[in-house]
Amino acid sequence: MKQDATLLVVDDEEIVLKMTEHSLEEGGYTVVRARSGDEAIALLEAGKHDFAGLITDVNLGAELDGWRVAQRARELKPNLPIVYTTGFASRDWTARGVPNSIVVQKPFSVDEIVAAIWALLNGVEV
Repeated sequence: MKQDATLLVVDDEEIVLKMTEHSLEEGGYTVVRARSGDEAIALLEAGKHDFAGLITDVNLGAELDGWRVAQRARELKPNLPIVYTTGFASRDWTARGVPNSIVVQKPFSVDEIVAAIWALLNGVEV
């Protein structure tokens, strides 16, 4: 059971970001947050954190979306588990998502996010 891991959480909606961060921290994870795709890429490229997983909204309200954040994350760390959250783009996951990822449809319960990242980190089929 992999916990006590550092996760990067990316969302442009502050309330969703706070709710997700709080739930993951209660689940035993350390959370680093980003409010945009650009900020997420900068954190990934800086190499300051050894991220065990990425949770990203697909629509980040800017040019750099969650699909591209995940692709860049995988270029830097090929096996990084990724959870996508989306209200509209879940049908695009099979074409645009990366392997070893899960999509969670908004609105979601925070338990769904915690369970999704836990499953990916522990190699559990979902």
